[in-house]
Order: sequence, then structure tokens, then C-alpha cells
Amino acid sequence: MTKQSKAKTSVPEAAPARDATRGRILEQASKHFFAHGFRGVSMDDLATELGMSKKTLYTRFDTKQQLLEAIIDEQFRKVNEDCERILAASGSDFSETLQDFLTCTQRNTAEIQPPFIKDVRQEAPEIFQRIERHRRGVIERHFGELMRRGRAAGFIRKDIPAALIIEILLAALEAIVNPVRLEEFDLTTKSGCSLIARVVLEGAIAPNARHRSTSRKETK
Repeated sequence: MTKQSKAKTSVPEAAPARDATRGRILEQASKHFFAHGFRGVSMDDLATELGMSKKTLYTRFDTKQQLLEAIIDEQFRKVNEDCERILAASGSDFSETLQDFLTCTQRNTAEIQPPFIKDVRQEAPEIFQRIERHRRGVIERHFGELMRRGRAAGFIRKDIPAALIIEILLAALEAIVNPVRLEEFDLTTKSGCSLIARVVLEGAIAPNARHRSTSRKETK
């Protein structure tokens, strides 16, 4: 992974309000791109698939690149909203909050298939860098907060710096979540992200906290 500087990571802004047509374009185009990739489809093809005029499509997005950027920003905006909701609703049970984060990871990567990742890495490196920036922002902000809460509650090992856990998680995602490695390990994007998060995060849980978490589940 290309090392990112310690520059500020931004949270994607919400799409312009009350533009139902723009929302429909993003929703349908993202489903197509995530499942099949974007290299082989033109803006004209998308307009036909969406059942709208090319003029309507081009009034919202001048180019396919702009549309792709908007799709990425919208996807990560949803991820940030989900993570914020989990942290706001979480109680004192760290293990349940961790499980909610893993479920969130699965839900938000379920649609993304290897053809999309391959197209982005090969055909749109600047978009791939955008994804990496957003991903780092999500992990540093939300998983970082989860680690801080877990450490304060005695669930996260104090001998492992939280910043190191985050860097290991980011490095693992970069190393595994690409078409070649996913195929080699017979994983989907969803299962790969979930497995990596589980291995890294659960490996950081303190041994006594594992026992407490298991005992709590058994008494329910």
C-alpha cells in the first residue's frame, strides 16, 4: 500500500438534498459497478439501463469518472453513518459493539465484487487512492474510538498500541482485498473484510476479557 501521509482524513459529505433522480442514478449505477465493474459500461449504456435520457444523466454527472467518485463518496458516507449510529447506541458491552462493527463491515461490502476492485486498481488509480483515504478515515475515526473505549473498559490489551492495531488492520486489508488474493484464498470482498477485521480486532482482546465475554454469553 502506498503510505499515506498524516494529512487529515475527511468524511464524505451528503448528496444534495431532495434530488431523487441523482439518488436513483447513484443507487443503480453502484449496483452495476460493484457487481460487474465499470470499465465495460459507458454513460450512454447507463442511461439506457436506468430508463432515462442521456441529458438527464449528464445534468447530474458530466463524466463516468465523476459518477464513480460520487458512488465511492456515497458508499463511505453510509459507512460513517452506520458506525456513528453503532457508537452512539452502544452500551457497556464491548463484545456486542465489536460484533455490531463486524456486521456493519459485512453489510457494507456485500455488493462489492472482484471485477470492481480490479477495474479500480487498473483503470482508475486516483479513485483507488480515494477509496484508501476514505477507508483510513473510517478505521482511524470509528475503529480507533472503539479501541479507546475497549481499552478503558479493560477489553483491549494495553501492551498493543491502538495506532498499531489500526495500521495492522489497514495493511491486512490492502494485502488481501484485491482480486488475485481473494481468488487465491477463495474469499469474497465481504468475507475477506470480515475475516480480517475479526482476526485483527479479536486478537487484540485481553485474555481476561475473552473469559468475561464468554461467561456473559453463557448466562444469557
